[in-house]
Amino acid sequence: MPGTVTMYSTTWCGYCRRLKSQLDREGITYEEINIEQDPESAAFVEKANGGNRTVPTVRVVPANGGDEVVMTNPSLAQVKQALTA
Repeated sequence: MPGTVTMYSTTWCGYCRRLKSQLDREGITYEEINIEQDPESAAFVEKANGGNRTVPTVRVVPANGGDEVVMTNPSLAQVKQALTA
């Protein structure tokens, strides 16, 4: 699938593990960033979520030049839709 997906996560997040397994099953590549090890990414997640470190936070940039989409705890369908937007 075209575009890029970045998932901001933690090691203990069950929702992150679920979404990662769904993306893997669908063959959607993504970069995973652990916000507990990357202060800049933690700040991005906080900004995207009203000051909260809510994960998974997912950033999608469609390959067709569409607008970047940032979602909190999205479904697989939402990620796929953002990639093709």
